[in-house]
Amino acid sequence: MPKPAENGVATTVFFDGSCPLCRWEISHYQATVPVSAIDFVDVSNNKQAAMAGCSCSELMARFHVRTKEGVMLSGAAAFVALWLLYPSWRWLGKLGSLPGMPVVLELLYRGFLRLRPGIQWLVRKFANDKAR
Repeated sequence: MPKPAENGVATTVFFDGSCPLCRWEISHYQATVPVSAIDFVDVSNNKQAAMAGCSCSELMARFHVRTKEGVMLSGAAAFVALWLLYPSWRWLGKLGSLPGMPVVLELLYRGFLRLRPGIQWLVRKFANDKAR
């Protein structure tokens, strides 16, 4: 269970709950205890997305995290910020924070985004075939 937010302020993770890959990854984060409070917002069916200062389509196109200080991050920078909140992932967050690494991770993330629709299709097809 996440820790209670100090002063009612938590890091907010905006994710595409209609994406099977996103749901799977977020479920791993939700099953682990972070060092500070995290709110998870499914922007695929949640009106709270408008509170983020981004459109729903922007939030669904890329992974976003709003830090407890109110800074909105997206893509690789958002993942690094999230990883730093988990003791078991902190090493990866520190690695991703090294000079030059944010650029490398962002390039890898953008490459993944190009493959994401095809991967989603395969996951959905596999899930549908398995359900039969």
